Amino acid sequence: MLPVPSPTDPPGVNELLTHAVEALGGAERPGQVEMAEAVGRALRTGEHLAVQAGTGTGKSLAYLVPAIRHAIVKDTTVVVSTATIALQRQLVDRDLPRLAKALKKPLGREPTFAILKGRRNYLCLHRLDSGAPEEPEDPGLFDPFAVSRLGKEVQRLREWSSDTETGDRDELVPGVSEQAWRQVSVTARECLGVSRCPVGTDCFAERARGEAGRADVVVTNHALLAIDALQGYQVLPEHDLVIVDEAHELVDRVTSVATGELTASMVAIAVRRCGKLIDADIADRLEESGEGLAMILEDLQPGRIDSLPKALGNAVAAVRDGAHACLSALGSDRKEDVDEATARKLARSQVEEVHDTAVRLLEAFDEDTAHQRDVVWLSADRYGMSNRPPSLHVAPLSVAGLLRERLFGATTTVLTSATLTLGGAFDTLARQWGLPPQAKVEKAEGTATDKAPPTDGEDLKWTGIDVGSPFDHRRNGILYVAKHLPAPGRDGLPPSTLDEIAELIDAAGGRTLGLFSSMRAAKQATEELRDRVKHPILCQGEDTTALLVRKFAEDTRTCLFGTLSLWQGVDVPGPSLQLVIVDRIPFPRPDDPVQSARQRAVEARGGNGFLTVAATHAALLLAQGTGRLHRSVADRGVVAVLDSRLATARYAGFLKASLPPFWPTTDPEVARAALRRLDAAAPA
Repeated sequence: MLPVPSPTDPPGVNELLTHAVEALGGAERPGQVEMAEAVGRALRTGEHLAVQAGTGTGKSLAYLVPAIRHAIVKDTTVVVSTATIALQRQLVDRDLPRLAKALKKPLGREPTFAILKGRRNYLCLHRLDSGAPEEPEDPGLFDPFAVSRLGKEVQRLREWSSDTETGDRDELVPGVSEQAWRQVSVTARECLGVSRCPVGTDCFAERARGEAGRADVVVTNHALLAIDALQGYQVLPEHDLVIVDEAHELVDRVTSVATGELTASMVAIAVRRCGKLIDADIADRLEESGEGLAMILEDLQPGRIDSLPKALGNAVAAVRDGAHACLSALGSDRKEDVDEATARKLARSQVEEVHDTAVRLLEAFDEDTAHQRDVVWLSADRYGMSNRPPSLHVAPLSVAGLLRERLFGATTTVLTSATLTLGGAFDTLARQWGLPPQAKVEKAEGTATDKAPPTDGEDLKWTGIDVGSPFDHRRNGILYVAKHLPAPGRDGLPPSTLDEIAELIDAAGGRTLGLFSSMRAAKQATEELRDRVKHPILCQGEDTTALLVRKFAEDTRTCLFGTLSLWQGVDVPGPSLQLVIVDRIPFPRPDDPVQSARQRAVEARGGNGFLTVAATHAALLLAQGTGRLHRSVADRGVVAVLDSRLATARYAGFLKASLPPFWPTTDPEVARAALRRLDAAAPA
């Protein structure tokens, strides 16, 4: 039993971790202890930390224990950021409540925690009362007897608003469409502000922010972490530690938040919101520019835009100028009634977004290829099922500078994931994060703390550690590379690959997760193999992913085929999953505008664009996908990669160094024999 500490003498990290593990009924693991000590050391030195912690390490406890101790001792807040809602829910609903109770006695009080999301994730009571400005022309929108789906959803949201305590969209089950949610929520730009809003004192978003400001631990997502870095105002409460879990997704999530979009319909909404707030001639000018943009976009082919066509440049410049004139006419906030203030705020937010994106689109072409900061592309689905109109996008080629300045330059940061050492080293991802080559921090002489005194021009200091995994991958897993198969082509899965899949599934007795590089390949394999193998095959898209995964887990003979979300979102321990099939190395598509532009920019600066961008992307996905095999210490099986390039290409060593240390083979009979033995030994 630990003694009750005084505020100046709390138990150390190791003592607290031991107490927490015992209280939660678990077993302490060497990797967990090593990680907790490293996080505690980072807090003392101020250095940043990257920790690769394999599945089963217990990494959430390893970072939460030192983080909570630090928050209570220093009377501060720590932020934990995740990429997925699933991990957020695990932390807030399971890990933190149990850990808070376990640490109450040794820390002298029960630690507090809160979850914080972007404002758009919370129901806006004022928007619900006043109505959305661009509502469809549906006279029964708020009629309880409305027959339209949208009307029913909004009515349900009205009823839910009286019952919910948080207004958090994720707590509404089943959920509603994005169109319905937009009717009852606002962005940060659209918000009137708590002091001007007539229901500001009851605001769900402000209540969540208030709770976060009082909490020891705030759980958020990478998107809000990016918004906090990008915006000119503070979104997250004051904090001196950020823990980035699922850190392998940080760059993509920040890039997504930093991506702008411009469409003709966005211009039309801006005009409609301006309404009678400005002179009709000024609004007409913006409307005409939007119509001109629509005509130009219809004539362009989708894809990356490397040089700005004159007609497109003129159209975007007209939108920019028209939006600027509208902003000038709207003016700043005025003393007016709530309805007028709301209308003006909504108009300004939409016009500002149109204007700022147009400016950014035009500026993207100011530099040469080696120095460009943004990539521009056009997307359209003119002939597909969505019939989506053309849309211009602009995204940063790199977020390293942003993260370096606004995240690592501002606060001590711990990054963790099961997959951070691509090619066997941290430096690959560290470059994307904006960190320099790995460096250690030495304790400063004559200082009272472990933090070194600041010096002019000092580089960021960070340490990377791999605490390993409790799984014995080499004894319990085989990496089979089908060296005899032809290299993948563009015409779908060849007969030889389909034969290989069928033979592997038969040997495994089902129990197969098929990870494909495209939905077309997943559907082809499903359709052609359902009549050839005796085991059921489920395919992503035939039902919700969660339901398909549940069916797959419950029936050990079932196979599940799918694409990207299954590479990272399946957690099925036990005999239901003993074979993971990867159809091809998951390089980014050649027509992916952001990845291809990043590769081109690296090459323009004299670097190896393929290895820096494409191979890194593939290594990360391969590591995530092959990690589906071992989800508990008892799991055994085979990872089969049906792409001979993993055995023959010059970059194969880099990719294999990114994977767990499975026992390797290129002999198909060795793989099939192992699967047959596992099938025979598995419980019926």
